[in-house]
Order: sequence, then structure tokens, then C-alpha cells
Amino acid sequence: MRSFLFVPGDSEKKFAKARTGDADALILDLEDSVAAPAKAAARQTVAAMLDAPREGPALFVRVNALDTGLTLDDLAAIMLHRPDGITLPKCEGPEDLRRVAHYLAAFEAAHGLPPTRIIAIATETAASLFTLGAYKDCDERLWGLMWGAEDLAAALGARENGARQGFHEPFRLARNLCLAGAAAAGVVAVDTICAVLDDLSVVEREAAEARRDGFGAKAVIHPKHVAAVNAAFTPTEAELAWARKVLDAFAADPDAGVVRIDGQMIDKPHERAARKIMDAAAPDRGEA
Repeated sequence: MRSFLFVPGDSEKKFAKARTGDADALILDLEDSVAAPAKAAARQTVAAMLDAPREGPALFVRVNALDTGLTLDDLAAIMLHRPDGITLPKCEGPEDLRRVAHYLAAFEAAHGLPPTRIIAIATETAASLFTLGAYKDCDERLWGLMWGAEDLAAALGARENGARQGFHEPFRLARNLCLAGAAAAGVVAVDTICAVLDDLSVVEREAAEARRDGFGAKAVIHPKHVAAVNAAFTPTEAELAWARKVLDAFAADPDAGVVRIDGQMIDKPHERAARKIMDAAAPDRGEA
């Protein structure tokens, strides 16, 4: 999955449009995009969205953060409707993740569900930055780590995060720690949304840089950003041709530590990179 489009959980109209678009996954949002008085009704709306025919993007649900006291109510309303995954905001570390996984285990047992994938938004508080290397072997449900800049700016007391010109240093730190933490945990690193809506060159730049650096997907908040993200995270024909050469060379000599391709020495890290390229091109877009 390359692109995750946030959809307000109380807007059937926006959901109807988004599910026919090109995003690989939708994140039906019960958190920031839904006002407090509307949250109970939004749960029922999201349940109806999940009951719609599943012909199109995967359907994740962003529940409310643990510190709101609403997380369990959100899960109780939606789990029977089999979301493809849960997005956990303001996740401060493995303990938060395990707590939600414990909730999910109960609902999975009650309804005969397989383990539910979790994307943890893991940089939205100051404390979360100090736990990003600790998610390895935390829980089998963890599918990805996403970083976020908007809530982090508020947590740090920053006047701005610099998204239009290029994120300022505290936010690049969060981005890079998320990337490294996801790699350490063996899960997908998901780049944050682009908050600049009036200049597509910004999301194009962010997506290209994210893929260059090792992110596997990007979140978006507007449908017009999806195409740029999908393009950035889709391997080119040249990349696929290189990956096939590398994999074929090692398949021909399984015991080799190094092979020679087009006059260059290629070793095992290149083989792993080639496999990632081929996985990214697979029809399931890297779903676990």
C-alpha cells in the first residue's frame, strides 16, 4: 500500500468519493476531523462505511487517542464490521501499542477475527520521540509506523513546522527517527501528510524524498495528492529491470556473497533492496 487517504468519519459524501479513487487505503477518521459532540454518531457512520462492498481500497480506522478515554468505545463500535486495520494516534511507545493490541485481541476472539493490523502514529508527542527504537517484536499486529508533524508542533510549542519550504529540524528529527524505528522493527515507515494543498509541487517533493530515504508509503489528506504519492512509490521500469537482474544473479549462484552485474559489484544489501522493489510492485502493494 502506497497511499493512505484520511476521510472524515462523519462524511458519507467524502467516503463515497474516496472509495472510487486511486488511494490504496482509506483511513476513516474518528479523531481530529470529528467534533466531540459528533463522535458517537460518527462511529455508526464509520460502521456503515465498513459494511459497504469491499471493492477498492483497504479500510483502516483512526480511533481516538488513549488519553481521551474514547478508544475502547471506538473499537467496540467498529470491530464487528471488520476494518482492515486500526490507526492509533499519539502512540507514545510499545506500552500504548500493547494496550490497544490487548483490546483488539478480545474483540478478535469474540468475533472470530484474524489479527488486526495497526499503524501507530508515533511522533505526535514529545515523549514519543524517545521510544521509536523500541517497537521491535512489540506485537504481531504492528504493520507500520507513521510520523506526524501537526500535533508535534503543538506539543513542542513550535510556531510553525516549515512544511511548505521543508520541515524544520525538530520535525526532521521526528521523521528520521520514525524511519529508523520502523526499519528496526521490520515494519513499514509511513510518511506524514502534506498540509500544503495549493501547491502540488510540495507533495511531489515530499513523496519523492520519502521514497528516496526508505519510506514505504505516505498519508494524504486530499484526493488530489493521491496521484503524486502513488507515482512516487511505484517502482519505475528501470528499477524493476535492475531488481530482476540482481535477483536472477543471486538465484543463479545462491552461495555467492557478491555478484557482478553490468560492471558493478553487487552484494547482499543490494539483493535485499531488489526484493523491496519487487514487493512494492506486487499487486497487493505490500499488504501483510
